[in-house]
Amino acid sequence: MNPMQPLFSLLTQTERERDQAWAEAQAAAQAHQTAAAQVEQLLAYRREYENRWSNQFRTEGRIELVHCYRGFMDRLTQAVEQQERVAAYAQTQMERTRAKLTEEELRVASVRKLIERRQQELRLSADRQEQKQTDEFGSRMAWGANGSPFGLGLPRAA
Repeated sequence: MNPMQPLFSLLTQTERERDQAWAEAQAAAQAHQTAAAQVEQLLAYRREYENRWSNQFRTEGRIELVHCYRGFMDRLTQAVEQQERVAAYAQTQMERTRAKLTEEELRVASVRKLIERRQQELRLSADRQEQKQTDEFGSRMAWGANGSPFGLGLPRAA
């Protein structure tokens, strides 16, 4: 088995987790954007409603109409406040998922760095082994066929 295989498996897993975190961050950002847009729509509707009825009250202001207007404005204000809470929660979720994404990206980078170091160690070890074999081969060649050092034809020690 390749000694790097467990690290490659770990890299695949961390990349999958990072991709999932990215998808969650995208979904949270979309949810926040949608919630914020709904807040803006409600606020715009409330401003429009207030303007329309303030003009209406200038011409006539029956008490039943005023009560109806006040009741609706109260409910509309509650809806705006509720939607603002939803938007704030969505923003918190978005920030949380972005932090998780950053964490996962850091894990992927760490595993890649570890793989890089291990590959460098393996190359260095292979280079050392090759150098050792080359030195050993050179040493054998230096002793020559007659067994004397450097092929000088010196007699062997008995």
